[in-house]
Amino acid sequence: MPPSLPGASDRRPRLTPAVADVRRAVREGLAELTAGRSSSGESRPLVLVALSGGPDSMALAAATAFEAPRLGVRAGAVVVDHGLQAESAAVAQAAAHAARDLGLEPVRIERVRVDLFGGGSPVGGDEAIKRTGGTGGPEAAARAARYAALEVAAVELGAEAVLLGHSLDDQAETVLLGLARGSGTLSIAGMAAVAGLYRRPLLGVRRATLQQACDDQYLEPWSDPHNDDERFARVRVRQSILPLLEEQLDAGIVEALARTAAIAREDAEALDHLVDEVAEDLTELAEAGCSLSVAGLAANPAAIRHRLIRLIARGQFGVSISRAQTLEVARLVTEWHGQGVVHLPGIRVERVAGRIVFAAAE
Repeated sequence: MPPSLPGASDRRPRLTPAVADVRRAVREGLAELTAGRSSSGESRPLVLVALSGGPDSMALAAATAFEAPRLGVRAGAVVVDHGLQAESAAVAQAAAHAARDLGLEPVRIERVRVDLFGGGSPVGGDEAIKRTGGTGGPEAAARAARYAALEVAAVELGAEAVLLGHSLDDQAETVLLGLARGSGTLSIAGMAAVAGLYRRPLLGVRRATLQQACDDQYLEPWSDPHNDDERFARVRVRQSILPLLEEQLDAGIVEALARTAAIAREDAEALDHLVDEVAEDLTELAEAGCSLSVAGLAANPAAIRHRLIRLIARGQFGVSISRAQTLEVARLVTEWHGQGVVHLPGIRVERVAGRIVFAAAE
């Protein structure tokens, strides 16, 4: 039997602390969209809730449906059907039905085909089949497909923002996974509350509060079996590692990790802003690439120097390089012994006449 996922029932939802907390978070998250706008007519911005049917996104949908009209914002929903489970189409239809029951409009189902081995690009159209490639296993491939579908829906419907249901617990899990990867400040900075098209108004709300808000409003979210599948690293963090840390270290570890993310993000954004300013002074563009002053790189702290190197690789050549590759280039400045060309993916880097020269590889 397909899973049942009804929307709000005939019973009157209760305004409980959990419901109030979620509505307040959404209200604050939407407030900037209404600044200086008229509350009538077509000038009202459209936001779309990314609705999976789970408790987090269902609580977000209910709060958005309540708050958006009061702020002069139109609110709809996008349900992404990844097609990874036998009943995924029925789950998607039920989630869309629940969204309409809540008063969200327009509501669109976007079907994607998750391709672990590469593929084409998404195409438009309601109920369309979209295809995307991905690396990093099924989680990464599904995420790439999901975001591609959300972007297509936002463009086609003219939405100014897509609301994501990530919670405080999700943020803590992201920080722990980032620490495990050892991939730098941005990795432990977690998820941004606002990132381009996307907004995460629930980053300060616990997952248990979101579940309680669903219960209090007589919503019956879908329980994704993948959320209990310990083949996925995030599930192991959620079910085993975080509970152990709470037991052995501090019951407030989730909040502490979220604070760490906020501090790391502030520091990373400040450093990135500083790097942009320094890069203007140290960089010379050439037809085949660009170069940085050795003296200028040497005069800056390692954190700035390494960011400058990564900025050039990413900004000029579209290449993301690892820490090991970054350090290899940095040694042309800090440990210069006449060594030759450093080969990066699609880039050759060498020291010439007091400058670090980046050029496209032949």
